[in-house]
This record gives sequence, C-alpha cells and structure tokens, in this order.
Amino acid sequence: QVQLVESGGGSVQAGGSLRPSCAASGYSFCTYDMSWYRQAPGKEREFVSGIDSAGARSYVDSVKGRFTISQDSAKNTAYLEMNSLKPEDTAMYYCKTVPRPAGAAVLMGHLCKGDYWGQGTQVTVS
Repeated sequence: QVQLVESGGGSVQAGGSLRPSCAASGYSFCTYDMSWYRQAPGKEREFVSGIDSAGARSYVDSVKGRFTISQDSAKNTAYLEMNSLKPEDTAMYYCKTVPRPAGAAVLMGHLCKGDYWGQGTQVTVS
C-alpha cells in the first residue's frame, strides 16, 4: 500500500519553468524508484523521466537538457524541474513509483512490490 501525492503543476508561458513534486508514503523498509509520465489530450501516456534509488537518471529525448529529475530520500519525494517549457510540454503529468526492498529488509522486503501512480498534476504552456 503506497500513496503518491503530486503538486506543483500550473500554467506558464513558453520559456518558463515549473517544478512539480511527488511525495510517496509507504513502508519504511522499501526504497522507491520514481518516474514521471505525461499524457496530452488525444495522445497516449509517455515516459518522461525516471530516477532509481542509486540516483541513475533517464529522460525521454524531447526533454533532455531542459528537465531535471531529483529525489529527496529523507522525504521520499521526487521533483521534476522543467525549464525552457514549450507548448508541446502541455499535458497531465503523473508520478509513478516502484517499491524495492531496502538492503536490510530480509524479512519484510517481499512486500516491496508492484507499481503505484499519483493523481496527476496539470502543466499548461502557452
């Protein structure tokens, strides 16, 4: 049972910036790989960026150099800093997390499984 709460979307003009966040709550003996997806009207949901517990980051080509994903492990919160926003970035942005067993979670680590989605936060660029 994991819950994600997203916030920080909004409306900006082209070239502006936003920094939505995604706060996860769940088992303390799990770590949480975090990722961001987005879905524009009439389009399929697409992967935007991801970060694992080791700090490895990945991005879809269209946002490389403009977006930066980061994670505050103490708060189990992921951020997506979006700079130089373009109208084509307009979409509902969704956070996803995949729990992983922490190193010492020998007895309870089997509960760190599945994948969970946030409620989404709207980003509009004009």
